Amino acid sequence: MPVALSLAAVFICCFALGGFAQEPAFLKEIRPLMEKYCVDCHDAEKTKGDVNLAQFDEESAFWRDPKLWERVLVQLRDKVMPPPKKKQPADEERARLVSWISQTLDHPDLSKVPKDPGKQGLHRLSRLEYNNTLRDLLGVDTHPADQFPPDSGGGGGFDNNADTLFIPPVLIEKYFEAAADALAAAKPERLFSQRPTAELDESSAARASLSQFATRGFRRPVQEEELARLMRCYDAARQRGESWEDAVRLSCRVVLISSQFLFRIEPESDGAVEPYPVEAYALASRLSYFLWSSMPDEELLRAAGDGTLQKAPVLEAQVVRMLADPKAHALAENFASQWLRTKELRTVVEPARDKFPQFTPELRDAFYSEPVEFFHALLGKNEALTDCLNADYTFANETLAKFYGIEGVTGNEMRRVTLTDKNRGGILGMAGVLTLTSYPRRTSPVLRGKWVMEEVLGTPPPPPPPLVNTQKIGGERTQDGLTFRQRLEEHRADPACAGCHARMDPLGFGLENFDALGAWRTKVGDLPVDASGQMVTGEKFTGPVELKALLMARKDEFTRALTERMLSYALGRGIESYDWLSVRTISAAVAADGYRAQRLVLEIVRSFPFQYRRAGAVQNVAHSQP
Repeated sequence: MPVALSLAAVFICCFALGGFAQEPAFLKEIRPLMEKYCVDCHDAEKTKGDVNLAQFDEESAFWRDPKLWERVLVQLRDKVMPPPKKKQPADEERARLVSWISQTLDHPDLSKVPKDPGKQGLHRLSRLEYNNTLRDLLGVDTHPADQFPPDSGGGGGFDNNADTLFIPPVLIEKYFEAAADALAAAKPERLFSQRPTAELDESSAARASLSQFATRGFRRPVQEEELARLMRCYDAARQRGESWEDAVRLSCRVVLISSQFLFRIEPESDGAVEPYPVEAYALASRLSYFLWSSMPDEELLRAAGDGTLQKAPVLEAQVVRMLADPKAHALAENFASQWLRTKELRTVVEPARDKFPQFTPELRDAFYSEPVEFFHALLGKNEALTDCLNADYTFANETLAKFYGIEGVTGNEMRRVTLTDKNRGGILGMAGVLTLTSYPRRTSPVLRGKWVMEEVLGTPPPPPPPLVNTQKIGGERTQDGLTFRQRLEEHRADPACAGCHARMDPLGFGLENFDALGAWRTKVGDLPVDASGQMVTGEKFTGPVELKALLMARKDEFTRALTERMLSYALGRGIESYDWLSVRTISAAVAADGYRAQRLVLEIVRSFPFQYRRAGAVQNVAHSQP
């Protein structure tokens, strides 16, 4: 049995060993079914999936991993679990299990759900955050972080994950160089807010300028001892004979290489034993780096300073204001390109040039830009998130429009265009997505089906069994004369592969009218395209339009999957089991508001993990050290 299916069965079967023992309905109706269909493979002796069920002996067992229960629910509903060769529950029994798990997830007993906002790692500014912060602090557009070592993708697949934002030795040297170069290019008014006058001596003017600069650089009011250290640096430079401006600029450089600038450091609450609200300036930074990938602006810092930011109406008004700002494009570019993985179009994706000579650098850029601009418009205009699954518009420039066969679009600017071809609408019809889910010379229903499971439905399949060659199936037509689809169907006959491929492959088959570059086709070689598929739940479909209709029927699963990914991005960490109730609460609120895009952002900002800190979550850099 594949690992994921084993785990799913394990956690369902935990009920049979005593979980929820105080629930009469469970004891009389659910537990006997678990014993009948699950326990044989998952008792304390066999421990399939490397899980000992004896530990699940209390009512809170369910909430140890509610995210996994969500997957269990889908697998039960889709008749993936129990595995095909195992004894299967009758339809009424399966419906009873599905209903019980669904009701438990939808109506949690909050007294049994852990209240944990999660760990707060020491969050270094990512390369994008560093560039944007220098831009907004100094008024420069030099992008020095482009020369820094790449940021790794951490939990949730995003490069702003605190756990993977390390500081290799070479980065220290880069920080010193970047600070000097950026200050040399900075607009003087950003550094010298006060200059010496007849009424203001040099030292007082330097102190006033450094106080304002450090407050903006640290994203909070500068402390007196921090300012005193900066002034000692200024005094030493003046004593060496440096000019007033150079002495101030040197102290500004100290700000830019300090931990308070390079890290997002949040103050602790001394003696707290329960989760506590994030301090106002730290909340402002959480918000600005979520929506802008940059520092808070003056209005946001004022709201933090006067104590109004933590009031719900003010906070929500700030979110709406910030989403309307051009800097919110960073959310679309940084989040959407990593969520959809289209960022790979600029790094690792390389179609075979001899087969696809039309894949020029200009077309690559358009492939990358389309989903970014599409998602930016969703947020800015508060469109329905379900447009990601099916829309009658997209964003294109002349190069992409010609590729899609859309007339009347000229120039390099990406702009909103109406689609008459219903096969194209939504992310599944975007050429960038279709290219990155193909091999260099051919399409791959497996890769595309896996991508839909992961990014659209939030139900990633387990890794293939050991020693399985995932590319052995070959090209569009294999040496024995079988078509690629026929070879895949033969491959699914292998019991070790059938469970996952029965779910993945049909999703990919529905996209077979798109070639490896995302262009529309009606034939593969000399044969007509077969874009038909059948879900494990029995629904049949042919082509992208009917496939998208089936996915629209599962829009709540898509909303939960997207919520999980965006919450991970907003928090700068992976989603843990204790976050899952927040994921469900947020996605339910989004659904109730017509799946509006801004509702997703607002609910994330209002959520418990975004607004609270874990007690005792000590960070490794002292708050007072610049």
